Amino acid sequence: MKGLNVLGIDGGGTKTEAVLMDENYQVIGSGKSGPSNYQSVGIEVAKNSIQTAITQTLANSNTSRPISGICLGLAGVGRPEDFLVVENFLQEIIANLPIKWDLQPNTIIICSDSNIALVGGLGGSVGIVTIAGTGSIVFGQNSQGVTKRVGGWGYLLGDEGGGYYIAIRGLQAALKGYDGRGSPTTLVTDFQRYLGIKNIEGIVEIVYRRGWDVKQIAALAPIVSAAADKEDKVAKKIIRDAVEELSGATEIVISTLFQRHEFFEVVTIGSVWNNMINFRTRFEDSIGAIAPAAQVIWPRHQPVYGAGIIALKAVKVNHM
Repeated sequence: MKGLNVLGIDGGGTKTEAVLMDENYQVIGSGKSGPSNYQSVGIEVAKNSIQTAITQTLANSNTSRPISGICLGLAGVGRPEDFLVVENFLQEIIANLPIKWDLQPNTIIICSDSNIALVGGLGGSVGIVTIAGTGSIVFGQNSQGVTKRVGGWGYLLGDEGGGYYIAIRGLQAALKGYDGRGSPTTLVTDFQRYLGIKNIEGIVEIVYRRGWDVKQIAALAPIVSAAADKEDKVAKKIIRDAVEELSGATEIVISTLFQRHEFFEVVTIGSVWNNMINFRTRFEDSIGAIAPAAQVIWPRHQPVYGAGIIALKAVKVNHM
């Protein structure tokens, strides 16, 4: 089976990435564009971002082979109606682009961004991905193809253990400490120093009048982590609770998909794992107690590479 090219797309709320992959899982072209979570930016913007990323990827490659498979892993896609929306605008993209397509119905894959994060992070489809960035979600799949998702409900309804959850609880604790409603905490002066404000009351102007968004608030999570590592009791509880939320969500996925002493990998993806001191070590300890044979790993590849793997495997199955 020679001469195959497939496209992998990772579409999120801030950017869209694409790769062109050959039959040997080698990336031979890549591209980037704007956001493609249609829930937040609308169908037209999402469609245009994906189309631009594909065009850029093909322009950066040195091949004229037809595209035999495509996998779109998109944020905001989870319900049956979401897949229908994406299927419709993907057909428009395919019709719009003046390139050679050799697609079959079963070589066009639309899935969630957590699915491609799992496959990219592990380099395969069996295991668990625990994502803790601005928000959080846990997704897993076992060798029978059974999947389980926990979380991912967004910052208003869930996302426990993610950066926003940690940061907003830190800010609330600082204000309670300042008021005298809560325990004293160094978070008051820590936030003042970091934000360059004379008084913690200045946080009102920053968050409300400047209109800080979820990502800007989530970026304050490392302040809470640093305070916890300096033995601030309030910050320590916030971090402890965040780890418990993520390990608890992961435990549900483990118990649904795997046996207690079965070997599998849990890949950790997201800024919380990278930017928080000792946070991941605490999580590893929790998972070790839940599933002794499990191994917590760093991602082997980016999610967009996972999308390429999914597309290529679909094409190879189709050619069997």
